[in-house]
Amino acid sequence: MNQAEARQKLTDLIAAQQTAIRTCLRRERPRRDRLASLAVWGSVLAASLTAGPAIGGTRFTAAVQGVFSLHESSIVWQILCLSAAILSGTAALATNLASSHGVATKVTAAEPCDAQLRGLQMAMNLGYLDPEDAAKLFQQYIAQIPFIENALGA
Repeated sequence: MNQAEARQKLTDLIAAQQTAIRTCLRRERPRRDRLASLAVWGSVLAASLTAGPAIGGTRFTAAVQGVFSLHESSIVWQILCLSAAILSGTAALATNLASSHGVATKVTAAEPCDAQLRGLQMAMNLGYLDPEDAAKLFQQYIAQIPFIENALGA
């Protein structure tokens, strides 16, 4: 294979790998953001539900009882505690899902790899790298993202 053919083949591999990375990022970024938002908002709302009774005491629960025309103040406590528990559990679950699936880690690894491949492509296009050196760099870069199917088919 001559230099021009090798350069074209590597250019095609880089383009295919960038497509795979961008597909992964389109899927994982929103997932990461949703899980992070769910964890933050669940925690904030759970804390807010418990802050009312903690700060206002029985006056707070009596006021809530009156607003919602509840017969017993214990219902106010039950609703607040149950809601806080559900929101807190949701926040913990979202945090655990994000951690166990390594969503943030995948995005953090894929973004710089995509940038490195863009730089590699530019260096090749400008003739700064011969195909052999570029192929070595390509292999180093894609080794950083084993969770994305690579263009070499491995």
